[in-house]
Amino acid sequence: MTDLFQFDPNATSNPKNNIFGLPFTEESSLLVILPIPWEVTVSYGAGTSRAADHVFNASMQVDVFDAEMKNSWQKGFYMRPVDKKVLMKSDYLRNEAELYIDYISKGEIVENNSFMCKSLKEINEGSIILNKWVYDQTADLLGRGKLVGLLGGDHSVPFGYFKAIAEKHGDFGILQIDAHCDLRKSYESFMYSHGSVMYNALNEIPQLKKLVQIGTRDYSQEEWDFICNSNYRVITYFDKDLKERQFEGQTWKRITQEIIDHLPDKVYISFDIDGLDPKLCPHTGTPVPGGFETEQVFYLIKNIIQSGRKFIGFDLDEIGVGGDDDLDANVGARVLWKLCNMLVTSNS
Repeated sequence: MTDLFQFDPNATSNPKNNIFGLPFTEESSLLVILPIPWEVTVSYGAGTSRAADHVFNASMQVDVFDAEMKNSWQKGFYMRPVDKKVLMKSDYLRNEAELYIDYISKGEIVENNSFMCKSLKEINEGSIILNKWVYDQTADLLGRGKLVGLLGGDHSVPFGYFKAIAEKHGDFGILQIDAHCDLRKSYESFMYSHGSVMYNALNEIPQLKKLVQIGTRDYSQEEWDFICNSNYRVITYFDKDLKERQFEGQTWKRITQEIIDHLPDKVYISFDIDGLDPKLCPHTGTPVPGGFETEQVFYLIKNIIQSGRKFIGFDLDEIGVGGDDDLDANVGARVLWKLCNMLVTSNS
């Protein structure tokens, strides 16, 4: 148990402490944040594999007082150090993936090039290893009674955690905040692509009973067909439809209640930062016009908890790196703070 007697939450954050300047160890924390520096399969902008350090630095500017959840932080939030071996593997395979994507973008046949065949095999094997690593880390933490939040990395990283959550909690649902559906099958021939994470989860995790997607505004015919043929296992609230309903007079309160009604008793939140308006995350991997304000998302999650549903875990992904003001990290740190507070509040 951490002695908070000497800790002044109103003082300037001490960077020698952990995330948000809090003086907790992993052992004394209820919630552990696992950074995953992985972006092998990103198909546009890169940099999210190094987001965790930027978010950590930006977190020192976040006030720990929250009028709605005043003392949640006192349960302890701790972020593990970035695993440099995972980052090095990501960098190596990312270089391979860039060459591969450039090759297929020119219409070349992969089977005609032994080097490209080898690269694709290595990338897919690396993603399987990463999934196993994430599963092992999160299953161990859950087994020790910890709450767990993931900090990506691209949106492929939570797949192993989904499996650990399923083993821990049984049947559950995912609320996905995202500009994209991530329902492609083996996108660019990458088995565990960031564009396929929800497809893989639905196909490999039977305990995942419902996927509710919000803010989606960039998707393929393949994904549209998958949603339409899912027998309502996937419910997608496209950004255009949400906006038009509000333009025509419906309140966000009414819409959020409808969204919540689709969710089961246990809810996992998968938050791709590009679900927000790109003015808030300009360096995310694939920014798309439209999206949410942070307050809209926080209001929805607050009402999920107030509905009596249990918030069981989260991932926060695709935070970009760039710009003199590092706005992406600043926004990412504040989203992370809210998610941590809400997860602890729901489990207290």
